[in-house]
Amino acid sequence: MAGYIHAPVMQELMKQFGKLPGIGPKTAQRLAFFVLSLPREEVRAFSEAMVGAKETMTLCPVCFSMTDVTPCQVCRDETRDRQVICVVEETADVFSIERAREYRGLYHVLHGSISPMENRQPEDLKIKELLPRLEGEGERRVQEVILATNPDVEGETTALYLARLLKPLGIRATRIAHGIPVGSNLEHADAATLAQALEGRRVID
Repeated sequence: MAGYIHAPVMQELMKQFGKLPGIGPKTAQRLAFFVLSLPREEVRAFSEAMVGAKETMTLCPVCFSMTDVTPCQVCRDETRDRQVICVVEETADVFSIERAREYRGLYHVLHGSISPMENRQPEDLKIKELLPRLEGEGERRVQEVILATNPDVEGETTALYLARLLKPLGIRATRIAHGIPVGSNLEHADAATLAQALEGRRVID
């Protein structure tokens, strides 16, 4: 006897859920059945929220964080310290650091990390866009770049690449240190851990 086969529309729904990071076949199936259990108006609201976010959110032309206003709220905030830029891999990392309420500088989002195994090279990231931001004068001249890429192999590779890029420019490059376990992601770190990591950052030679 053949096993139970989902209806084509269910297979498609499970396929779409399966595209989300960290979602395997069993979780995709569970999510699909959960959606079916919701009232029609809630499913419609969920769908409209996704479409609305996709149509509204865009990249900040300055720091390349995802935003609904341009430039983003951080870049347009004149009370932020213009002499410090924190470089992160993804927009989610910006929100993670902001939760700590300890950092008052600017950001730059790379949209990934250097990974030869995944054929992701420096030119595939927002690295060349960072350099013009370092050319300010007076109080707006960048004095420090905090390399807050994830503490995994790809993140460390990216941090070292950026540190070597910044050294001839005479800009202090620091790396977040204590508090972030090796192999973890900033997105999953709590506010206290991130605050400690920022406070304990170190200079990269």
